[in-house]
Amino acid sequence: MTRESGGMASSDEAELDESPRRLDAILRALPESELKGLITRMGIRIDAAKRIDAPSQAARALVGLPDVRDPSRLPTASRELLHRIAEAGGVLVVPSLPAGLEPLIARGVVYARKTDEGIELVLPGAFLVQLKSWESEDPRAIRALLAQAPFETMSAIATHYLGRPATPPIALSLEVAWETLSDPEKLREEIDRLAPVERRLLEAIESVGGEVDTQELLDLEREPMRLRSASGVTASRRGAGFALERRAFLIPIHPNRHVVPTEVAAIVGADRRRMREKRREQIRSFVIEEDHAPRRARFASDPGMLSLALAYCVREPGSDVRPGVGTPRSLLVRLAQRFGRDVESVALVAALSRAVGLWDASAASPATPPGSLQVQDLTPLLFTTWRRGGAWDEARAEREVLRVASDNRDASPISALREMVLDALHDLGEGRWVPWQSLQGYLAADERIAGVERLVRRWAERATVEAPEIPEITRRIALESLPALGIIDLGGAEDSASADLALRLTPRGRALLAGSAPSSDNGKSKFVEAHALRVGTGAKVSTVLGLSAFAEIGRVGDQVDLLLTPPSIARALSVGLDSDALRARIEAVAPLPDTISRMLIQASVVIGKASFVGASGFLWIEDPEIRELLRTRRPAAEMFVDPSPPSGLLIEAGVDLERLIRRCRALGVEIEADVGNLKATRQQTPAHGTEGPHRTSSTANMRRSRTPPARTR
Repeated sequence: MTRESGGMASSDEAELDESPRRLDAILRALPESELKGLITRMGIRIDAAKRIDAPSQAARALVGLPDVRDPSRLPTASRELLHRIAEAGGVLVVPSLPAGLEPLIARGVVYARKTDEGIELVLPGAFLVQLKSWESEDPRAIRALLAQAPFETMSAIATHYLGRPATPPIALSLEVAWETLSDPEKLREEIDRLAPVERRLLEAIESVGGEVDTQELLDLEREPMRLRSASGVTASRRGAGFALERRAFLIPIHPNRHVVPTEVAAIVGADRRRMREKRREQIRSFVIEEDHAPRRARFASDPGMLSLALAYCVREPGSDVRPGVGTPRSLLVRLAQRFGRDVESVALVAALSRAVGLWDASAASPATPPGSLQVQDLTPLLFTTWRRGGAWDEARAEREVLRVASDNRDASPISALREMVLDALHDLGEGRWVPWQSLQGYLAADERIAGVERLVRRWAERATVEAPEIPEITRRIALESLPALGIIDLGGAEDSASADLALRLTPRGRALLAGSAPSSDNGKSKFVEAHALRVGTGAKVSTVLGLSAFAEIGRVGDQVDLLLTPPSIARALSVGLDSDALRARIEAVAPLPDTISRMLIQASVVIGKASFVGASGFLWIEDPEIRELLRTRRPAAEMFVDPSPPSGLLIEAGVDLERLIRRCRALGVEIEADVGNLKATRQQTPAHGTEGPHRTSSTANMRRSRTPPARTR
């Protein structure tokens, strides 16, 4: 990979022997001038006497920078862009250069190259395995577990995949391991090569929830040797457990847990899921014997439209939300009342919207997600984020994870319970109403429930919270979270008990569970009334959020209406937006109607111009002779603005009051200063033979203003 000026790399270079996503390979492919510029910019010392070349030395220095291990040091736009690239697997294709890219390129963290599809942003694997986990990421993914694994585990993993002892920095040594672990096909091949004993141990751990403590691990692998330390039983560095650990199939988490990553559990548990698929026909035949359709139903709405409306509301004045802290409850209550929704439903969609970056300023950029997405893509994105479990946790009393202290955000085994509920809904009723009691009984008979209950109890002990009951957690998932996400419809009266309710997967839910995008009419945005813009599902998120400066939220349901009223457009013009910019933003969403077009034309008409003049005050003078004297005669003339408005003189900015009084007195005009009032009096020389000076006076009040006046031409 080579880079042109500005950090861009050409895609028509020869293929490299090394992976183009490894940091040292990228640096080695840079032009010499670019590499020298990066080394100079980052203050890296290159020792010519060392046996390794300059790119390798630069790579060792770059992975030691704290900006990746602690992204809070980066600007907000750069941090969000870093997360989006990591979620894309380390390679993100964008149509144009996004906001926040320059600091990442300047630090040598992200590299860009031109491709036929657009601009490809590459985050090397050495940086990818160091990033801390964030809200929209699965906390049990391989990448998140590697980032928090102890040094001994990372060294063992790097040594296994390198085929030789790993040398510091470990982040560079882990790049080879990451190439295998991030590729599903290579990962499957690596699992298939496991010894039978190791495979059985991995399947046993996955069957009880994918998490065990050290004592249970040693019992499962039938390890007789027990090494005890101050923190309890310690796993030995031999046997099947360590064989899985060095392959990153079982990663230890401080202080006493061993977790199977989500990607590994999906491959290992595939056979058991296929066996459950065979039982689906039998379960379905039991459910379809009777018609369970309720008399009343509450149909789920699209959460993507609500998330778009919430993103509008938080951009209004007075809705400031601090990063890293939970959304204020008062704001959630106010938004729920505004849209006529349940508070918990609004809180869920708000937490997921924040996690995907919809509330950030970067969402208005069309270069990176979510700004580059269409409105119809928001629903699958919210569902995927909820399914990962990093932003919302039904096992907690406060479900939004950001409400928990940062040092106590230990992930509960909620993902396993969610998969159980989703599997049960898929098994029991595809398009049919299922009584909640039948679904609850099916969940209680699941063979995984005992293992998950044990994991929940141990998680509650670590998090120092009261252990919730499994039926209560599944009830929250099925009757609160899934309806808010538009996955299921609820049947029954609103005031009826949970036992009398029935559930049904929506067409949207069936599509999301099948891994496909929900059907959409791909409707275009249009004006349904003179000032009401109905947002279509085919509109881009960035263009819709670009209207937030002057559009108001109207009706919010399966569709969102934006109101473009004359007062809102007038407010936008008053803060500095010109009519051409308003027209361009609106036309990016929908064609303009005649009413708004005429309004913008009238707003763009210039009836006059004004020039700004800096002044420190105004000297009110009623006598035109005195005014002309001070305006034309030196040395006072240079202290006034010429021309000045009638009936007075504007005093130049920065003129000292004492200096003004002395110069005016030299011309015979006396200014007497009182508190808040200035008086100017002209002194005339007396004629010969008179007894005293003849005094003619005129009053001049000097009014000081913080805002300098404007002069009209």
